[in-house]
Amino acid sequence: MTEATAAKIITAAEALFYEHGLRSVGVDAIAERAGVTKRTLYNHFQSKDALIAAYLEARDSATVERYRNWLGDPTRPLPERVAGMFAALAEHARNPRWRGCGFTRAAVELAGQPGHPAVLMAARHKKRFVAWLEQELGDGGARDPSPLSLHIAMMLEGAIAYMLIHRDPCYALSAGEAAARLVADDMNGLRLHAIRSASLPEAAVKAGDR
Repeated sequence: MTEATAAKIITAAEALFYEHGLRSVGVDAIAERAGVTKRTLYNHFQSKDALIAAYLEARDSATVERYRNWLGDPTRPLPERVAGMFAALAEHARNPRWRGCGFTRAAVELAGQPGHPAVLMAARHKKRFVAWLEQELGDGGARDPSPLSLHIAMMLEGAIAYMLIHRDPCYALSAGEAAARLVADDMNGLRLHAIRSASLPEAAVKAGDR
């Protein structure tokens, strides 16, 4: 067993899972795509579930780094950088092979299995992403980066969902304009009262009661 072989299997799994979904892709197809035997695949990964988790883990840092590049030059005004991040997402979504966020898709596809390794990995990634965004916003001059980062992360998720449904990148551009306004308001001293008026669990309960 070698790291190179494991990496080759993960690369093959990533391409197939992202294109076709987790449930519809079997280990036989992954092994064939990777150019290894099924036995070799199982020597590296004990189960398909373990391979799914490894595939998502391999995307974790790369996904954050992509958004870091999209956020761009830290010397530019923060609202412009945030709008630019959404614009880059819109351009990325123009690729006919784009299928949205692999972490969100995995969590949705396996929503009936909350303890599945892929669902847990997706949750860790989303928390890490918000923490990274909070740090970037704070470093960029945001007064209240914690609620702001959560708002922007949710706007990213919404833009991705709408683009998947309608295949129109303009949703990301629209969300980017709104996100940039939120950032500008924060930097001008306007607080995000809606989220500060209740703790997140309380807000979530009230939203769920509607």
